[in-house]
Amino acid sequence: MKTLLVKIYKALHLSKKWQLFIMRFSQTRFLVGVTGIIFNDQREILLFKHTYRSHAWSLPGGYLKSGEHPKECLEREIKEESGFVVSVDDSLKTRTDRDSARLDLCYTGVLIGGDFIPSHEVSEFGFFTLDNLPLLRKNQLFLIDQATKELSPN
Repeated sequence: MKTLLVKIYKALHLSKKWQLFIMRFSQTRFLVGVTGIIFNDQREILLFKHTYRSHAWSLPGGYLKSGEHPKECLEREIKEESGFVVSVDDSLKTRTDRDSARLDLCYTGVLIGGDFIPSHEVSEFGFFTLDNLPLLRKNQLFLIDQATKELSPN
């Protein structure tokens, strides 16, 4: 059956616009999340106290919008949720979630400025050193460890 549908699809010679339209509605969709490890001048890590998570403290992040680059997404999400302006610089890690159709991209960056403004998603912020991190999820600790190792001189 699938082979017959592929033959029909190819025989129709659809424009790229229609091909994309059909693919979007017939293929599994993924959520693309972006997470950031943002450092200040003292090499402390920015964490947000989220109002909606079971682990209140976590790395900043959000979901990609259509047509948005992951770096732009992370910069936008942090600005919207906190008022901070950051520069997202380097890709750190890409991971998938086997339990859901989700792809996470992790980047590192630096704080540029801004004043904290609480939002409906973030009630507090903090900059933390490795030895005074609040309770975080294991996968976020792994990312922080990886980012700080890359930051340290060899």
